[in-house]
Amino acid sequence: MQRFNDGQDWFFEKRFGMFVHWGLYAVPAWHEQIQWRRPMAKADYVKLVDQFNPTAFDPDAWLDVLQGAGMEYICLTTKHHDGFCMWDTAFTDYKITNTPYGKDVLAMLAEACHRRGVRLCLYYSCPDWHHPNSINFGGDHQLDQPNPGDEPDLLKYVAYVKSQITELCTQFGEISAFFWDIPPKINIPELNATLRELQPGIMINDRGFGPGDYSTPERHVPTGKAFSSPTEACQSVGRQSWGYREDEDYFSDLHLMQSIDRTMAMGGNYLLNVGPKADGTIDDGNARILAEIGRWFRTVRESYYEARPASHLIKNDECLLTRKENSLYAHFPKPLMSSGVVLNPLTCQPRRATLLNTGAEVRATVETVPSWCRSEPYLRISRIPINQLSTEVPVIRLDFDDLDQALANAGGQDGNEYIF
Repeated sequence: MQRFNDGQDWFFEKRFGMFVHWGLYAVPAWHEQIQWRRPMAKADYVKLVDQFNPTAFDPDAWLDVLQGAGMEYICLTTKHHDGFCMWDTAFTDYKITNTPYGKDVLAMLAEACHRRGVRLCLYYSCPDWHHPNSINFGGDHQLDQPNPGDEPDLLKYVAYVKSQITELCTQFGEISAFFWDIPPKINIPELNATLRELQPGIMINDRGFGPGDYSTPERHVPTGKAFSSPTEACQSVGRQSWGYREDEDYFSDLHLMQSIDRTMAMGGNYLLNVGPKADGTIDDGNARILAEIGRWFRTVRESYYEARPASHLIKNDECLLTRKENSLYAHFPKPLMSSGVVLNPLTCQPRRATLLNTGAEVRATVETVPSWCRSEPYLRISRIPINQLSTEVPVIRLDFDDLDQALANAGGQDGNEYIF
């Protein structure tokens, strides 16, 4: 994989991050868009400011959960669609420092991240349901009508956004990525230019006021064997909400592992979201999910980092491949139907096959397997303990003495580098 050879290369090295949706909406604990989805009048929603007092917020506790899951960067919602700001901005009174809590939580998180070597990324919503000059850009997640007393004005609102992103890029140290949300369908190049001028190594996503550096598929993984450009898929641990929800329907650990594995085996990054409670803590259910994912992820991590997609080498749709040096990694994001699988048309014999989940060796031989039609000898992995792995994604490392030579001798070649 070709990198950018600059400060943006971190994006291809860190791969797994924590998304955090946190704001006033944690108080009613229903959905981060409760103001729009219920709906709630602005006059009623703003009363949540007086109830937001996250006295239990501890950024180091968040980062403990993050690192326990194997994550290496964090992305915080600095301003979601409701317009409430999670830092001490000078450009609105609608901010965390005007709550009973009174502290700048972004400053606290930034200090902890930089002290502990965790990359800090920032989310910022293009729509703003509070600011009087915000306009409806013609997209979704917009108020049906302006709030009473609003005066929509594109130039004034863009000036507000520029002032705020300037604060975010000058007051909190290094910012590794900027996650715009809800594409406004209007190109204003000066906004991304401001981000790049103030933070030269920043990665910018594709949901803002102009083209970005990477795409952000949400709640699903696109089909295919490899991404053709930098990609960061995002998903939440809960099915309904990104912010904290008291009565959430949580995804299974296996579903999230399958989503992570498929995304990363295709060459993408993964941003997994939790929604802290109104008191600032990550609840036990969210923390348990991340801990279990981390237990699995640490065992298979090597199959993603410094590895590149190699699924073009096989026709088997049960499996995805990644490659690192003289090793191929067989990923099974779909549940295995049997204890063995044939990797057609590979015919190179590995010297060893290791199930990363447990460290145990499995059998890997080039042989002819009986089927409904005549077949050639292909690489078969067998004696996989599928019943013991029913709650997680298996990944098997196939080690070769010289993989390039083995592929050449077998009449194949690993020539697809998926240049970004």
